[in-house]
Amino acid sequence: MGQILVRNLEDGVIERLKARAIKADKSLEQSVRDILVAAAKPSRDEVLAEMDRLREEIGPVTLDATDLIREDRDNR
Repeated sequence: MGQILVRNLEDGVIERLKARAIKADKSLEQSVRDILVAAAKPSRDEVLAEMDRLREEIGPVTLDATDLIREDRDNR
């Protein structure tokens, strides 16, 4: 996993982050990690674009699961 170093944060920002971490019963490092992970989540448009790309890559799915369901049910 990678690491980053953020320089020149205002003291007030650091104090608010520390207070948020204490309130959540987490370390400052874990709290900041959670904030960054949440901020880096893909947007809805990015997720939809990835889904479209996968659909195009996989192609149409023509499988009818009815027979598989019946077979599973009959084997129980």
